[in-house]
Amino acid sequence: MTKERFWVVGGEYSCLAFKSLKSGAPEVLGPYDTREEARAAWRRKSDETRACATARYAIATEHLVLPA
Repeated sequence: MTKERFWVVGGEYSCLAFKSLKSGAPEVLGPYDTREEARAAWRRKSDETRACATARYAIATEHLVLPA
């Protein structure tokens, strides 16, 4: 059996090519049990950083294999 968890990952990048983060490590929010919860967190974080052209966040999915 598998279960999905969702994470919001991102941060402020050093340039508009979005190749490396300024801090070196991404900001990670979560885990969230549903994509809808992750999307709401992503929306809040995106709204907070809207004025920063080099900030980018995405939703990542983790697939967990659970013992039967």
